[in-house]
Amino acid sequence: MALIKCDFYSDALGLSTSMHVILPQQTHTQIGMENVKGSGLHPTLYLLHGMSDDDSIWLRRTSIERYVASLGIAVVMPQVHRSFYTDMAEGGRYWTFISEELPTLARSFFPLSAKREDNFVAGLSMGGYGAFKLALRKPDQYAAAASLSGALDMAAHLNNDVPSALRQAELLRIFGPQFAGSENDLIHLLQESKHNTAPRPLLYQCCGTEDFLYEDNQTFRKSCAETDFKLTYEEEPGEHEWGYWDMKIQDVLKWLPLSKRD
Repeated sequence: MALIKCDFYSDALGLSTSMHVILPQQTHTQIGMENVKGSGLHPTLYLLHGMSDDDSIWLRRTSIERYVASLGIAVVMPQVHRSFYTDMAEGGRYWTFISEELPTLARSFFPLSAKREDNFVAGLSMGGYGAFKLALRKPDQYAAAASLSGALDMAAHLNNDVPSALRQAELLRIFGPQFAGSENDLIHLLQESKHNTAPRPLLYQCCGTEDFLYEDNQTFRKSCAETDFKLTYEEEPGEHEWGYWDMKIQDVLKWLPLSKRD
């Protein structure tokens, strides 16, 4: 595998930012690694970080490079700060960045496939929210999306569960005063999906039963059951921590609908 730290300028954000990228590399003599590289453009997993993290965190806290080596897929890990993958009410246009600009730029820098069946997105916590928002708002671009311990019911946090005035002020700067029923509300997006004929990405959702976001995940799971999305749901004992996510990202990779490639 090749690991690249890519610093670049974002027109959407109006600033320089970064991403880490893992690219497939065929090797024959590397000890302890089975590296596979298919022909043509690479299928791609966009792997999203949580609220207190950055684009290096999946590499630092898991063995993601080793886990994908035998799959022949690229992994793109972008930096979005504490934005919730949203065009912020007071701040950067991070939804525009993640949903439009980033895939275009990444494909201009690296040999990545633009085909829907070759594109997937996953993330943890805030990144789980971002992954499902991409799946629900851009279903023509992603074949599958996975949320690990996702913050999936943000309306509840904005309305009832904000732990401090400081945190409430931060969420208001991100989402603005009107969240419920907006395009940032995953539960609303699920309800709206019942009225359209857009393609349905496969969804994978997991959360530890001791996680403080467990109720978020139950709300999303129940709402998703009312739609025709195919949801794979898993839960087991676990908290909001990297031991759990390191274990579950391996399950996500096994679940991805990767087509066989030469």
